Amino acid sequence: MSEQNQHADDHGDIVYPSAIPFVLAHLACFGALWSGVSATSLWLAFGLYWLRMFAVTGGYHRYFSHRTYKTSRIGQFVLAFLAQSTAQKSVIWWASKHRHHHRFSDTEHDVHSPVQTSFFYSHVGWIFSNGHDRCDTSTVTDLTRFPELNFLHRFELLPAFALALICFAVDGWSGLFVGFFWSTVAVYHGTFCINSLAHVHGDKDYVTGDESRNNWWLAIITMGEGWHNNHHAYQYSVRQGFRWWQWDPTYYLILGLSKLRLVWDLRAPPQAVVERSQALPPRVIERSAERLAASVPVERIVQSVRDAYANVPGLPELHLPTLTLPEFREALAALQARASEQLHAMQAQAQDAIAQWHMPTLPSREELAEKAAAMFVKTPSLDAIAARAHDLLIETIHARLTGTANTAKA
Repeated sequence: MSEQNQHADDHGDIVYPSAIPFVLAHLACFGALWSGVSATSLWLAFGLYWLRMFAVTGGYHRYFSHRTYKTSRIGQFVLAFLAQSTAQKSVIWWASKHRHHHRFSDTEHDVHSPVQTSFFYSHVGWIFSNGHDRCDTSTVTDLTRFPELNFLHRFELLPAFALALICFAVDGWSGLFVGFFWSTVAVYHGTFCINSLAHVHGDKDYVTGDESRNNWWLAIITMGEGWHNNHHAYQYSVRQGFRWWQWDPTYYLILGLSKLRLVWDLRAPPQAVVERSQALPPRVIERSAERLAASVPVERIVQSVRDAYANVPGLPELHLPTLTLPEFREALAALQARASEQLHAMQAQAQDAIAQWHMPTLPSREELAEKAAAMFVKTPSLDAIAARAHDLLIETIHARLTGTANTAKA
């Protein structure tokens, strides 16, 4: 079963066995009431939070999910082991889910969109959904060809157990409960805030076709991941802080590793992307056009067309059930032109007659372009978005009038 189909069936099947470690990790934090909190365990928790947050941002995300830089096979294994010490499943699972998220960001097939579901579900609820226990390995064949990564995929909690034992050896039960579990849970929710809050709160500097946003305080707690709208504008960039003032410690560390020749081939965002001078990809234009079209009251336009035919004499008859889309485009243009003529005639005869019907008011491409300019940030593709939105509106109105809306949706 593909992940797209899984998502449609997931919401009714909550709580599966592998979610138990996630719940137990939260409960284990209360063990500090018994063990006490030592200075050593606090420093351990502090250090492990930032070390493993880098493993998430620089490992799970920028390396395994997006391949924004290269490293050796040994370096890759170390990154994978350190990333999986966060107990966020395997790098193969994580990368597969994240690539799926980018492909369907904030659509009905997104695995964790707060736009489509809820804040709670996007933040943590989706983890408990049975279908997400599996992943589509066909999307990560660049990773599954390595036996050592497949080994870590099979024994995904092994690195976390190993780190927990080290923490216990360093500072006993306090080292385990505070050093390991406190930092693990903190990394959990720091990571999950990008799935939830970064699609709800913040600024949009780029048109991305979704609700991704830049949020400076999320960038602080996640070492640069808060520049999420930047990331969705160009997901293959090793740095997500496109501007000099956008705090991105993950990039600084990767840059430092490159100076030591431990990593190389760091991929930068094209200047045209940064400056918003590059045309948007077709998929982004389509999604943005859908959003623009959704802001227009389609049902009101549909009703105005029906009212016009019912109340304005002399208009050509429409055989709606058999009307093709090209024929409808011509008929709608003729309708608006004829209705305008009739309006002037009715005004000359009697002002009271005007109140009997409403002329169809389908926005023109120019009007939609003005609306797009107010809705989106500057981009060379605004006219393309407006043109596509205009086409989508005509297609939708045609479907409503001919009774093919349900069929087209199906």
